[in-house]
Amino acid sequence: CTPEERYKKRLKHSQPLLEAFSAWLKTEKSNVLPKSLLGQAITYCLNQWEKLVAFLEDGRLEIDNNRSERSIKPFVIGRKNWIFSNTPKGAKASSIIYSIVETAKENKLNPFYYLRYLFERLPNMDISNMDELDQLLPWSKTIPLNCRVFNNLSQ
Repeated sequence: CTPEERYKKRLKHSQPLLEAFSAWLKTEKSNVLPKSLLGQAITYCLNQWEKLVAFLEDGRLEIDNNRSERSIKPFVIGRKNWIFSNTPKGAKASSIIYSIVETAKENKLNPFYYLRYLFERLPNMDISNMDELDQLLPWSKTIPLNCRVFNNLSQ
């Protein structure tokens, strides 16, 4: 559905639920001990309320952060593996490659073809030229089509 349709559905379905939840939070806040786990959770929720309901204001906003969570999962796994790097420089190199691969994926690039493209281009470039380097970034419109992923199939 379009962002406008999503916006209208959210106002119709989500807003009344959130208003009821807000009223419950405010009522319960006075009925629980502030230092209890429930008291802390209620305080936290009320303090973050504007962020919690921000998705109601714009149909383009995602309702959750699942996409962000999925994109950082490899870093979490990598962090556990990097403790086995032989040196700090090795760990740094591994984390940089991980970052490049995950950013490529997020920008719908095939990491293998994108890295190959970088390895072919970088040796012949003036790396002090920021305009040239910008053309290599995963979100650049100048990245060749063969690096792009279509319909979840690599080229």
